[in-house]
Amino acid sequence: MEYPRLTSRRNPVVKEAAALAGSARARREQGAFLCEGARLCRDVALSDVKIRTCFFTQEAAEKYGAYLEPVWKLCGQAWVVDPPVAQLLSSTKSSQGVFCVCESKGVLGEGLCGFAPQGPCLILENIQDPGNLGTVLRTAEALGGFQVFLLGDCCDPLSPKALRASMGAVFRMGLAVEPSARRLFAMLAGAGYACHGAVPDREARPVASVDFCTGRHAVCIGNEGSGLTQEALALCADRITIPMGGRAESLNAAAASTILLWEMARKGGRGHD
Repeated sequence: MEYPRLTSRRNPVVKEAAALAGSARARREQGAFLCEGARLCRDVALSDVKIRTCFFTQEAAEKYGAYLEPVWKLCGQAWVVDPPVAQLLSSTKSSQGVFCVCESKGVLGEGLCGFAPQGPCLILENIQDPGNLGTVLRTAEALGGFQVFLLGDCCDPLSPKALRASMGAVFRMGLAVEPSARRLFAMLAGAGYACHGAVPDREARPVASVDFCTGRHAVCIGNEGSGLTQEALALCADRITIPMGGRAESLNAAAASTILLWEMARKGGRGHD
């Protein structure tokens, strides 16, 4: 099939798509995000995410045709772009020349309306590093059955770096975004969850001693630099920690989340009473 070609970096369609890669504000205003890479674009096509537009170079069409077939079938409009246009759209050093503009509706749930979690939950408060955030989401999906809440002022999970780090997990998780700790913890308490605040404190309860097999549990992880806010900690049932024998005082959010998620998963913390 022949697709129309875009050759100018000044084309309004191109400029609008490029803005999505570099601006969280543009993503909010357009209700869309830019997905880059053959595998990531294929992942979004195989998820329940609407694809508005696809851009690809001729070289990419020849090299990644198998990945692009489901994208071409589902996108509203597809364009062949010249390499300089692909450079403008890309946020990587070695672009594959494949991009999709996708609707964010259905990927992020604003507020708690409609959320009724059944399994174990992870609450991420004020996480600022998109690489950390994407890694945590990838781990939560890999270990299975986790509902993830983004609390407070987290970085955008639909930014290019977060999308790459999540390896498509963000498309399949149904993330909930909630600015209010009080509302989130009240909802979880009403659903019978015990919320545990993760802290780098030797006096806190070792995570291995928590009985994740019984009841429903949510683990809260805070900002990379300052940890959980006092408000969030006050709303937690207890404080838990990952015991460390080395000289490091703490782990980054991604490493801590991996250990905590694994501990919940291996003990069968699937929210069954």
